[in-house]
Order: sequence, then structure tokens, then C-alpha cells
Amino acid sequence: MPPRLHVCARCLRASRQSLRTSSNPRSYASLQAIAPAPSIEQMTTSIPPIARYPSTQPPSHRPPEFRKSQLHRQYTSLLRSTPLMLLFQHNNLKAVEWMGIRRELAFALRKVDESRNTAASSAEELADGVKVQIIQTGIFAAALRVVEYYDPNLQPKPRTAYPSDPATQTSTVLANTLPDPNDPSHRHALSRAAHDAVLHKRLSHALTPLLSGPLAVVSFPAVSTEHLKATLSILAPKAPNFPAPTRRANPGYHDLAVQTGLQKLLLLGARVEGKVFDTDGVRWVGTIEGGLDGLRGQLAALLQSFGAGITTTLESAGKSLYITMESRRTMLEDKEKEGKSGSE
Repeated sequence: MPPRLHVCARCLRASRQSLRTSSNPRSYASLQAIAPAPSIEQMTTSIPPIARYPSTQPPSHRPPEFRKSQLHRQYTSLLRSTPLMLLFQHNNLKAVEWMGIRRELAFALRKVDESRNTAASSAEELADGVKVQIIQTGIFAAALRVVEYYDPNLQPKPRTAYPSDPATQTSTVLANTLPDPNDPSHRHALSRAAHDAVLHKRLSHALTPLLSGPLAVVSFPAVSTEHLKATLSILAPKAPNFPAPTRRANPGYHDLAVQTGLQKLLLLGARVEGKVFDTDGVRWVGTIEGGLDGLRGQLAALLQSFGAGITTTLESAGKSLYITMESRRTMLEDKEKEGKSGSE
């Protein structure tokens, strides 16, 4: 047992007195903080209430945890970010066949990137951004309608109710506090506003007749006619503009799995810069030399030739009139000279 500590009575009395005096409240008028007066904006408006849902997952018309909802969001993002997309119909391709087709497509696109880098050092490499994926036809059609016919920026903005606004009723439910899918402030692709905007437009898009059966899409991050031509030469070859690679140049293309898979692929059309093209239109886009820059050059040359033709036509009338008047003047001068010589 440890020894006891002996404390003198005078020290114990002094400690008790100090504790008693420190517990008494004291007011220091000189140290009181003066709060500034609130502004007029703070008195008339208030901060919107805190949202009760994550900012990356707002309330939606359909349950967001379902796979269909996630696919809808994925297809909507794909359609909005992809300027060039090819649409193919596939018929029961095996995994080995898909693997071989993707391998040969990536090999052909990398060759295009290498040739472009050789010609121009600042050329953009697009081979890694070209993707081949199988889609769910019905969900893809719904996402296409949302992208084409629903613009959240054109929707009327609902009036926001603030708790300090005198016009706000006491029974008003403040917006953005509860996860209500019917809230008009939600304008994403899975919102109720998007669903109502495209509800009656099921058969109005030009790509709708092609959206039936098992489909696959080839998406491009940018419009490049060189990459499009290489893709068509692999997936849908057609001489003379889109010949298939020879066995000597690319022996892997002639493997049995690749050729069997290509026989089950059928090119249906494409979506280029929001416009729908059939197979002939897609091949025409692939034959444009130089891509969009080449097309702009052809248009500029056509306008210059058209202007030169108009200038020549306008100048020809003035030239013909000038020649006629000069010939008439020469004829009159000759007659006048003959008359003078006869009178002499």
C-alpha cells in the first residue's frame, strides 16, 4: 500500500478559495463582439435548402439502380459525345469471332494513325478511341429520342420557392429537399420531363426503321474519313473503293474465325454529325479525300468556278457589244472615205 500524502491545512484552504472565486461569472463589457447588421438581400432571400440526394444521382423517372437505367444513361452519353457512328446487324457471333474482328480493326486503325503521323506531326490519334459494342435495341432507341428531341436548356425554368419569400405559402414543399422524380427542376436524361417530351415521338426519327434485331455500333471520337475508310475495308469491304486487305499484307484478317464473323455482320447505316446516312451515303463519306478539310476545299473550288463562270458570262455581253460597235464604226468610216474620194 503506497504511503499517504500529508497536505497542510493552510494550502488546502487556499486551493478551495481559488476554485470558489474562479466559478463566479464575470462580464467584460470591453470584450463583447458587436455583430454587423444583416444586409437587405439576407433579409429578403435565403439560401436554397440542402439537397437530400447525391449530386451525381438525382431523382429519376425510372429507378436508377436498374441495369436498364444505367444503359440508358450510357447510350445517351455515347450519342451526345460521338459525331460518327456505324450501325451493324450481327447474327449470333461467338466471342472468338468478336475478338478476332476487334483485333484486325485495331490493327488497321493503328496503321492509319501511323501514316497520318508521318504526313503531319500534329495529327490526332483516334485508333484507341474507336469502340465496337453490342447494344440493347429498345433502350438505345429510347436514348436516341431523348438526345434528338429533348433539350434541357429550352425547358421553362420553374420558380424557386424560398422560405423567407412573402409570396411562399406556409404549406409549400420546398424544391430539392426530397427525392421527388416529378420535380420540374430535374432535367437530366432520366427525368420525368425528358420522358414526357419524347413520349409521342417513337416513330419520327429516320434511324428508327433500322433499330430492330441484334445490333452493334462502331463509335468514333471524331469524324475522320481515313479511319472510316479503314473500318469499312475491314468490316464491310467492297471493291474498288474499300478493298479487303490481301493475305500477304494482313494474314490474320483471313483467319477462319474472322471471316466467319464478318459473314454475320451487315452494315445498315450510320449517324454522322446528327444526320442519318444509308450504306451508299456512308461509303460516299468514306471516299472524301482529306476529310472535312478536303470537303471544304472542294466546296471553295466549286464556288470559285461558279463565280468565274458568272464573271465570264457578264463580260461576254459587254465584249460582244463593243465588237459590234467597233465594226459598225469602221464600216461608217470606210464609206465616208469612199464618198470623199468619189467627189474629188
